[in-house]
Amino acid sequence: MDRLFRIVVLCWLVIWGGSVWAGDYSKHPEFVKFIDEMVEKHGFERAELETLIGKAKKKQSILDAISRPAERTKTWEEYRPMFVNKTRIGRGVTFWKNNEETLKRAEAEYGVPAKYIVSIIGVETMYGKQGGGYRVIDALSTLAFDYPKRPLFRRELTSFLIMCRDYKLDPLTIRGSYAGAMGFGQFIPSSYLSYAVDFDGDDSKDIWANPVDAIGSVANYIQKHGWVRNGLITSRARVSGDAYQSIANESLEPTKTIKELVGYGVTPATDASLPDQEKAALFKYQGRLGAEFWLGFNNFYAITRYNHSRLYAMSVIQLGDEIERKRNSKDKKES
Repeated sequence: MDRLFRIVVLCWLVIWGGSVWAGDYSKHPEFVKFIDEMVEKHGFERAELETLIGKAKKKQSILDAISRPAERTKTWEEYRPMFVNKTRIGRGVTFWKNNEETLKRAEAEYGVPAKYIVSIIGVETMYGKQGGGYRVIDALSTLAFDYPKRPLFRRELTSFLIMCRDYKLDPLTIRGSYAGAMGFGQFIPSSYLSYAVDFDGDDSKDIWANPVDAIGSVANYIQKHGWVRNGLITSRARVSGDAYQSIANESLEPTKTIKELVGYGVTPATDASLPDQEKAALFKYQGRLGAEFWLGFNNFYAITRYNHSRLYAMSVIQLGDEIERKRNSKDKKES
C-alpha cells in the first residue's frame, strides 16, 4: 500500500508539475531567463512580454507532429505522390496564370525559374490554401521550452517577437505550421527577417495574404542561398560496381567532381558532356519501379537550403517541371 501510495503521489506530481505551465508559460522554469535575455539584449518591455508569453499555450499535438516529419519517415515512393500529383499540378498552372507578371519579374530579378517558385509555394502550402492552423506564438513557445532542440526554437521565438514588434504585427493572431513557419512560402521568423521582401512597393512584407510579396520573398531566399541563373540542377545517373554505395546520400552538398564520381562507378546518364570538374552529389531514391540514382548540382543544393531534404528538393523540381509541361500543353491547345 505504501509503495502504491508513493507511485500515485509521484504520478500526481509529474502531472501537476507539467500542467503548471501547460496553459501558462509564465510559470515555466526557463521563462524568467528568456524574459531577462529579451529585455537585456533586445530592448523589450518586461511586463508587456510577460503578459504576452503568459498567453501562449503548450500544445502536445505540436510535439507529436515535429517528431515524425514526412521527410524522415517516408520513402520516395510514398513521398512523391503527396506533392507531385494532379491537384498540385493543376492548381500550380492556375497560380502561375493568376500571377504571371509577378513571376516573370521575380525570375528576371533573381534568376530563379518561375516554375520552381510556383512549385515551392505549391509544396509548402498548396498555393496559400494550407498555411497552418497553429498560433505561431503557441508553436514556438512549445518548442522553445518543451522540446529537446530548444536553442533552435528559442532563437526562432526571439526572431518572431522581434518581427512582430518591428513590423507592428499582432503576435497572438499570426498562424502557421507546427514548427512556426508562416505564409505562402512557410518562412520561419528568422527567414522573414532576413529574406522577406516588399515586392509590390506598398511598404509591407506581407507573405500571408499577398502572393506578390510571397513570390518575391521565395525567389530572394533561393537566390541568396546560392541559386545560379541557368545553372545545373539534376541529372539521372548510372552506377556500376559497389563503390558508389559509400557516397550515395552522403551529403546534400555537391562535393565530388564528375571525374571523382566516375572513380566510384557513377556516370551522368542524361548529359555526357558535363565538365570533369563540375561538382555533384549522388542521391539514391527508392521509387515505385525500384532504385533511382540522381546527381544533384549547385542549384539542387540551393533548394535544399529551403528544406534540408533530398526528397523535398526533388519533389519541388519534379512538380515544377510537371506544372510547366501542363501549362505549355494548355497554351498549345488554346492557340
